[in-house]
Amino acid sequence: MKLRALITTSLALAATAFTADAAGTARVFILAGQSNMEGKAPNTLLDHQAADAATRSLFAHLRKDDKWVVRDDVFIKYLERKGPLTVGYGSPGRTGVELEFGTMMGNHFEEPVILVKAAWGGHSLFKLFRSPSAGFPADEALQKELAQAQERVSKDNEKNNRKELLPTMDDIKKGYGSSYRKMMEEVKDVMGNYATMFPELKDSKLEVAGFVWFQGWNDQYGAQDEYASNMKHFINDVRKDFAAPKLPFVIAAMGQNGSKPAGGAMLTIREAQLAMNDVPEFKGNVKAFRTDLLVDKAAEDLFPTWQKDIEQWKLVGGDRPYHYLGSAIWFTRIGHAMGEAMVELLPRK
Repeated sequence: MKLRALITTSLALAATAFTADAAGTARVFILAGQSNMEGKAPNTLLDHQAADAATRSLFAHLRKDDKWVVRDDVFIKYLERKGPLTVGYGSPGRTGVELEFGTMMGNHFEEPVILVKAAWGGHSLFKLFRSPSAGFPADEALQKELAQAQERVSKDNEKNNRKELLPTMDDIKKGYGSSYRKMMEEVKDVMGNYATMFPELKDSKLEVAGFVWFQGWNDQYGAQDEYASNMKHFINDVRKDFAAPKLPFVIAAMGQNGSKPAGGAMLTIREAQLAMNDVPEFKGNVKAFRTDLLVDKAAEDLFPTWQKDIEQWKLVGGDRPYHYLGSAIWFTRIGHAMGEAMVELLPRK
């Protein structure tokens, strides 16, 4: 069975992703990826740094009357949550790049903006986000995965005195592209039901205006060498399914290394992501940038000893390096770079 056959929403989605006249149009941006696109900066950290004299200027444009701005022109749908853009649309109790990126898009357009965020922690481009034209991995790799899955179930059955059926090859194949399909379902849901989700926009028409990708961690474990191929397939398939051949596409390249040089699989993936800038057909419509260059040095410097002074750590960070230290500053800088890249790719007004 071909992977393309598993995509059931493409034609319906393409039919609704139409372009209308500027007046009465809401611009839709898809933000997709894994845990870092979910957003990992604690809201309590944002609150502190927005009030602290040393850092408040970094967040002043997101505040009014000492409160976080609730946009009346930018809306967001993130899985089960939806509403006007403000803090808190990351992981529970946290915020991500969507706040700064959405603010920039709202400031850029006179028309309303909708963000559709489709992000799930731990999902690789190799498997769960694998797009249709990439096809399935080689049969040898699938057979190995099947054998490992069957062995796990057999051991679990023996240990717990169960008789659970062993996985089949169809079961293994179902996982490939499942997050890609879920991402498309999220967008389709918004395109079809936005008037109910966001009553303020019931008289608007929608246009898919851009795509932002923030992912990479889980491809380090054996899939790094085919990341470039999978990324190219992904971009082309997204554009095909949205019927938008030149859809602006921004990639935030892996940078959890921060100030330290990247190496190994992380470097391979980062270079694969940046290589999309040099694909001839992507010139002028794809932009990848380095996130390590935007590192929050204060959080980076304090992290090695964070357990010795947890209360001090909470004033600068909130997570491990793989989540960009949970730094509100780092996530905001990345969101800003996403916005700058998108504006560069968007058609000139």
